[in-house]
Amino acid sequence: MWYDVTARILDGGSYISEKGLGLEMKKAIPVIVALVLIVLIGVGYGGKIMWDRYSYSSEKADLDEYYGVTEGQLAIILQDDRIPENALAVGPDVYFEYNTVKTYLNDGFYMDKDAGKLLYTTPLDIVAAVLGETEYSDGDGVHEAGAAACLQRDGNIYIAAEYIRRFTNYSYEVFDRHVQVYTEWGEKATAEIAKDTQLRVKGGIKSPILKELERGETVEVLEEMETWSRVKTSDSMIGYVENKRLGNYSTEQETPVTDYVEEYTSIAMDGRVCLGWHSIGGVGGNATLDAMLEESRGINVIAPTWFSLTDNEGSFRSYAAREYVDKAHGAGIQVWGVWDNFNYELETSTPVSSYEVLSSTSKRQRLAQNIVETAAGLGLDGVNIDFEGISVECGEHYVQFLRELSVLCRKEKLILSTDNYVPFQFNNHYRLDTQGKVVDYVIIMGYDEHWHGSGDPGSVASIGYVSNGLDKTLEQVPAEKIVNALPFYTILWKTEGTQVTDQYITLSNMKSFVSRLSQPPVWDEDTCQNYAEWQNGNARYQIWIEDEESIKVKLNVMSSKGIGGVAVWRIGYGTPEAWALVSAFALK
Repeated sequence: MWYDVTARILDGGSYISEKGLGLEMKKAIPVIVALVLIVLIGVGYGGKIMWDRYSYSSEKADLDEYYGVTEGQLAIILQDDRIPENALAVGPDVYFEYNTVKTYLNDGFYMDKDAGKLLYTTPLDIVAAVLGETEYSDGDGVHEAGAAACLQRDGNIYIAAEYIRRFTNYSYEVFDRHVQVYTEWGEKATAEIAKDTQLRVKGGIKSPILKELERGETVEVLEEMETWSRVKTSDSMIGYVENKRLGNYSTEQETPVTDYVEEYTSIAMDGRVCLGWHSIGGVGGNATLDAMLEESRGINVIAPTWFSLTDNEGSFRSYAAREYVDKAHGAGIQVWGVWDNFNYELETSTPVSSYEVLSSTSKRQRLAQNIVETAAGLGLDGVNIDFEGISVECGEHYVQFLRELSVLCRKEKLILSTDNYVPFQFNNHYRLDTQGKVVDYVIIMGYDEHWHGSGDPGSVASIGYVSNGLDKTLEQVPAEKIVNALPFYTILWKTEGTQVTDQYITLSNMKSFVSRLSQPPVWDEDTCQNYAEWQNGNARYQIWIEDEESIKVKLNVMSSKGIGGVAVWRIGYGTPEAWALVSAFALK
């Protein structure tokens, strides 16, 4: 039986029965369910967003991709950074590519590709290893290297890591996909892992994981940021860890590798070098020695231009005379014979290629041997190498020539000096830094700021040019090995329309020249030289004068830099007053 129970429910003036209310509720249930589902989905989606945003990723990094290596390759970690180059794994041995070695580890290695030999020049020896062979040779004979000292793969030359250690202070440690290399050592910051965590590729919880880290592990802290730090693990894996996972910060002193000792001995003169070049165009020029010594009183070295390369085999012509050497020695003056690579070619128009000579190990070493034998036979005190116009392509061969020549000179107790341009980026391949180690004196030709035939009027040697050149040289060469060369000449420039011609005027002729000018020169503070210019018809004349006044300023700058000496181009151009200034500088 159904009972019609009524309830007085006032709803806008209507009375609704209990039965009617039930029907309405049945209609509302789907809506409520839908609303609840929407809320649950929203909460779930919001939770997912929150989870995605704040949860730690468990994605593992692809280590081959991370290191950028394939089978047989090892990434190189130099100090605390991945360098672009890779190493080569050959069984248990590690090999570094030749250019990698020269760039990062030791640029003293020299590869003779034609002979298939890798050379390394020590202060007293030349060590050679043949491609693919496990032996190497030096002045003491043949030695076993244990593995191939060098080998070739895909056209590239590789040097064994252990062989490099024979001549280099560095350390390396091999891991699964990388090799850790150190060439510098100091103090490093460390920390302990305070709670199990992960090393990640980048600083962020979503970054892929490189490896799991356990509590108590020690890591090196490379860089500390606001919430993350860049660290390196004990197996030299570099990544990021949250700062809150680090504790017990400390510092450690690294132990440097000092196994290899390379001591270059140098021959130094008592006091400063005071050198004058004696330009000799033939055997008859030797007869002018007395006059040259009379003019250049105060010098302690005379350098006759006796020798010049004559062909692409390394032969050279000679104007040398033993009597010249004996006479100079009798006057208490050393003789450094000059070998150049250009005078014979200029005299005869016979092409001579420095590259052809120096890039061949057999020719290069024969030239060095002949130079030393000739110098010793004449009783010379030193050898002066004046190789100019060396190309970038020839640079490494020229430097190797100096290394090898220095070994022979050192054994014969011959002073080895080199003539160099004022250093600029375009002549960096002359490698003043290497010269500063292997030769006894590095002579900077502190002139030719503007040169004969350049078509560019200007000073031959302004004070800024000289001073800046010495500063750049001092960055690479010990001060006591530096000799600055002064010009005892200047250039008179004539500009007529677009045509520029010039002529030399020597210091000895300068007073006569100035006396004929219609108005006296004016001192120029920028160049620290007396300057004059005048017009004659359509021609404009300019001259930046080298005289005793400008020479004195240069010598004062040279003295302030504490360099090892002075040279002059050339004897026969000077005045007694200028030579007195040069001599006084040398005696300071």
